[in-house]
Amino acid sequence: MDKFLIHGGVPLHGEVAISGAKNSALPALAACLLTEEPVLLHRIPRVLDVLTMEKLLRSIGARTETKGGVLRVEARQILSPEAPYQLVKTMRASSLVLGPLVARARRARVSLPGGCAIGARPINLHLAGLEQLGARMRQEHGYIEAEAAHGLRGACFAFDRVSVTGTEDLMMAAVLARGETVLENAAREPEVKDLADLLLQMGARIEGAGTSTMRIQGVERLYGAEHRIIPDRIETGTFLIAGAITGGEVLVTGCAPEHLTALTAKLRQAGAEVTEAGPDALRIRSSGALHAVDLITEEYPGFATDLQAQFMALMTQAEGLSLITETIFENRFMHALELARMGAAIRLEGRRATVMGPSRLTGAAVLASDLRASASLVLAGLVASGETLIDRVYHIDRGYESIESKLSALGARIQRVR
Repeated sequence: MDKFLIHGGVPLHGEVAISGAKNSALPALAACLLTEEPVLLHRIPRVLDVLTMEKLLRSIGARTETKGGVLRVEARQILSPEAPYQLVKTMRASSLVLGPLVARARRARVSLPGGCAIGARPINLHLAGLEQLGARMRQEHGYIEAEAAHGLRGACFAFDRVSVTGTEDLMMAAVLARGETVLENAAREPEVKDLADLLLQMGARIEGAGTSTMRIQGVERLYGAEHRIIPDRIETGTFLIAGAITGGEVLVTGCAPEHLTALTAKLRQAGAEVTEAGPDALRIRSSGALHAVDLITEEYPGFATDLQAQFMALMTQAEGLSLITETIFENRFMHALELARMGAAIRLEGRRATVMGPSRLTGAAVLASDLRASASLVLAGLVASGETLIDRVYHIDRGYESIESKLSALGARIQRVR
């Protein structure tokens, strides 16, 4: 099993290019099941979750081919409308094929998703929404089975709580349903808007993507399209924090600064200098003392839960007390115990963590519990004295493309070992 070996204490300097967003690529791949025509996707990140989704599409009957950095998906036939456990046990996003399969094949059998152990991501919102659209749902033997023998029909559905994958799943189901579908309390994340942009190019009729109310007029069929995935805002944020925590200067290119206003505001509040270096680039400088700031994770456009662990690592180096409140997932502080092994002073009380800094971090053997926890441990290792050995880095491979190569290019002493 691969590990990362990090020798810390080196400020990062240089330029890093951001990959396409994993959380946009996965629903875009699922959307390819909605048409029999080819879909060309640019800027697909080569991360484990995406490779798993490609395998899933092929098992369903699609053909995939990567050429010149472009992924071509052609789902001419749905041969097996099923997402088996063995394929999706490591990936939460498997539920994204549920809506497209029911919409096009009128039936689906999808294993309950696996992925990071960061808390419940209830699929009940997907199921309730599909039932509202006319699908018959049942759960048995660890699988969700859905059937809409006469096709889906438009309906109004209000989410009890904001759900990104739930919004994406129901949007993909509704584009082929008869009549109008209205989604209330829909997710507003950039990845939802990106999926809607792809579906519009395929011939869907969608209004309100990126707002809390979406209106979708069903169409009889969708067509092939060509689409470029948006930049990964979580990877962008991780590299910005890497520059700040090491006291370096990093230029992050190929990003979308407008997607990161909550993070950049907190970084500036903490004492880092963040400036836009063009329409798709951000520069971070951090040479002075960092100041503790409080943080509450929220749905977009608030502070992303996927950057909470990385920001906690940064706060271990800030002067004062920082209160970090996690409102999205109930188990997303597992990285705190590993940071404590490296010398961080963190007190946990339910969904709140108090970080007392600055702490002198020292290298240690630590264990990654989930994707973003892995990133926080890498960041801590970059600033710790001595050697840090991070086990289970397959978690980070699920969402970061060649992170060790990108960090090495900035001067980090990091290598992949077995």
